[in-house]
Amino acid sequence: MNHSQTDLVSGTWDIKSPIPHDRSHCPPASYKNKVYVFGGGGPQFASLNSVYAYDPMNNQWERKADMPTLRSGSVTALIGDRIYVMGGGFKQANGQFKFLTTVEIYYPDTDTWESGPDLLMPHDYPAVAVLNGEIYVLGGHHPDATKAGPKTDPGFNFCERLNPATGTWEEIAPLIQPRFALSAVVVDDAILTMGGVAFTPEGFNNFSLVERYDAAHNRWVYDERYTLPWPAAGLGACTLAGQIYIFGGYSTDNIHNRAARFDPAAGTWQRIADLPAPRAAMGVATLDNTIYLVGGWADDGRTPQADVFAYVAP
Repeated sequence: MNHSQTDLVSGTWDIKSPIPHDRSHCPPASYKNKVYVFGGGGPQFASLNSVYAYDPMNNQWERKADMPTLRSGSVTALIGDRIYVMGGGFKQANGQFKFLTTVEIYYPDTDTWESGPDLLMPHDYPAVAVLNGEIYVLGGHHPDATKAGPKTDPGFNFCERLNPATGTWEEIAPLIQPRFALSAVVVDDAILTMGGVAFTPEGFNNFSLVERYDAAHNRWVYDERYTLPWPAAGLGACTLAGQIYIFGGYSTDNIHNRAARFDPAAGTWQRIADLPAPRAAMGVATLDNTIYLVGGWADDGRTPQADVFAYVAP
């Protein structure tokens, strides 16, 4: 396995119009040449329910119907003309967080909302993937970690999937390594969960590991072919033109501006141009050959941003 981290790949970054109101942990979804962003965490960890749509043709944001639930750390999935917003949580008046099983469905064509089928378990800051028309929600904060906070959170290994046709969630095999702030992509009809963080007997660890879901046997297996070039949690991740991209995130004790892409044919990671600024817990969406990074935390790990960075792939 060859992890090249020195050969920079061409590609350019551009700074777009910022999203109204600083926010982190804000899940996006792309639909009909627009990027929709849902809620997120504002200053002092206050959760939001505002929804905005970005139109790259005019570089402008438009306010949409508010999400019924205030929350950050949720995830989104597009199925047909519906955007599912799932899980997440919010900070209560007593300072403790409440993690949610809430699922709400947004119809961008009509700018309307309806309730969806609740998750089996609360998932805050999990990973999400769509495979064969089904939605997978994977890991996240442990449901009992609402009091002590993330530094002692052992992470969650519970995974579940939704059949949108029946509206039914079912439990699937748990992750090998419980974790939160992980990302997921689909490559070659398989889900890869990448990075993340959890408190372990060795301490509070960011991971470089990648687990692949073996759907035929309902199990997760470590896949060293895709091991990240550095440990990362709260990283952005996506696929574009058959390649995996990762952006920013925590690595050890710092938030970085590093970025890389993996070429499955060559089996290597390559550095791409650094982000314009360090970021973690940002939203990631793709339109055409452009990857959009929305909001996220600055390098102090607590200040949400409104910046929108756009990477145009070579």
